[in-house]
Amino acid sequence: MGKGFFNVPIAVNEPVKSYAPGSPERDAVLKTYKALFNSQVEVPLYINGNHVTTGNTRTMSPPHDHKHVVGTYHLAKQSHVEEAIATALEARKTWSQLPWEHRAGIFLKAAELIAGPYRDKINAATMIAQSKNIHQAEIDAACELIDFLRFNVQFMTDIYAEQPESTTEAWNRIEYRPLEGFTYAVTPFNFTAIAGNLPACMALMGNVVIWKPSDSQVYSAKVIMDVFEEAGVPPGVINVVFGDPVMISNTVLASPDFSGLHFTGSTYVFKELWKQIGNNIHNYKTYPRIVGETGGKDFIVAHRSANAKQVATAISRGAFEFQGQKCSAASRAYIPSNLWEDVKRYVIEDVKSFKMGSPEDMSNFITAVIHEGSFDKLAKYIDGAKADSDAEIIVGGNYDKSKGYFIEPTVIVTSNPKYTTMCTELFGPVITIYVYDEHKYVETLKLVDETSEYALTGAILSADRYAIDEATKALQNSAGNFYINDKPTGAVVGQQPFGGARASGTNDKAGSAQNLLRWVSPRMIKETFVTPVDYRYPFLG
Repeated sequence: MGKGFFNVPIAVNEPVKSYAPGSPERDAVLKTYKALFNSQVEVPLYINGNHVTTGNTRTMSPPHDHKHVVGTYHLAKQSHVEEAIATALEARKTWSQLPWEHRAGIFLKAAELIAGPYRDKINAATMIAQSKNIHQAEIDAACELIDFLRFNVQFMTDIYAEQPESTTEAWNRIEYRPLEGFTYAVTPFNFTAIAGNLPACMALMGNVVIWKPSDSQVYSAKVIMDVFEEAGVPPGVINVVFGDPVMISNTVLASPDFSGLHFTGSTYVFKELWKQIGNNIHNYKTYPRIVGETGGKDFIVAHRSANAKQVATAISRGAFEFQGQKCSAASRAYIPSNLWEDVKRYVIEDVKSFKMGSPEDMSNFITAVIHEGSFDKLAKYIDGAKADSDAEIIVGGNYDKSKGYFIEPTVIVTSNPKYTTMCTELFGPVITIYVYDEHKYVETLKLVDETSEYALTGAILSADRYAIDEATKALQNSAGNFYINDKPTGAVVGQQPFGGARASGTNDKAGSAQNLLRWVSPRMIKETFVTPVDYRYPFLG
């Protein structure tokens, strides 16, 4: 029973710590990193608040030191997934009825736990599990996840406050009900924040969740669950299962109570899940919500008026931070002929100055790619570029997986604007550049728009406002997040809601109220004060 119109704390973005040499945060995270790296953890399934072990385990190793084992995780059988669904549906009976301020309190507490006592642990775990350097771990695992949790609470209250007009005769109101049934979160390896946000935002809105993290992110996913448990997420609200993704998805999507998919991952997998949901549509009690953020072939376009050093920095940061393993990472660039020699020189200087190795050494800008499959794929495309007559590697191009999955940041220059690496998503530290005639800007914009099936992020760099306007119009369908005079990465919760269209997803904008609206089913309530007692209208007289 409501006892007041409650105001939640105004959401603010978590400040990013510097981790400069000699700073206390640097010393603290390195101490935690060493402690975690030199110990082993066992990760159970999380079902109905219980830590479930199955005896069927896999080991976890850092990508930058793949022979070193930091723990094991347990694999679910189909019966475990079925149990998770049943317990989620049982938990829904009380969770969906819990007053919203108590749900808000749980996830606000989770944010402060990450900002405080868990910050070093979640950052160190992300450095180990996903080979992120400390800056990338900090802006992801700490700051972005904190921001999601804080801002989602504020967005929830903004949604609840959106109410229809009433009159003296009737009171109109909308309640934002959680979806009927249970939801399914499928999360990627590359962002700990996304892994935490997808199940948390649905649970915040009163839903219950089956969560399947990426096998390559289980290590830091455990820290997320530790936080959620300490914050007070009740048993059965968020259930976590690891293992065969096909079996897990088949079991989840076969349930008539399935009501929504929140997905971040590959375009192919998302399309297959969408098709599977469609094939099962007659079995469901309701039309499931489907939200996905998938691949990208993100671009940088420089106009002839651009500053060459700014363009080079956008390439160096946009393409190579976190080894290019961001959905938003720049992987194709279009540079005008008048700027090319300067841009080329600056980019080569940048790449040659990068240090590569373990994230424990904080002077390393580049670390390893996530696993052997990714390494082998990238090596194949690099070897192809070395052999092809219409491509040239101007810097990088080497790789080594003897200790870790290390791919040198690689810049390919092609004379063919439809060269394979201009079109294919690689998800690694490889960018392909096409040098265009500086007087063919309009034609190049058309080329950018038509080259890729994706439409996630893109950037235009120019000192000419007319050229910026022209690009903004010509590329309006090419990127859900479009950057002017910046790299195409680094969206901040509450400032740049994130998502793309075309083959890049449903563009439901994580980091905004738009996404949360997908996880509720509004009910319109009209209360009439004086009820009519005669069916006759005046026109009948």
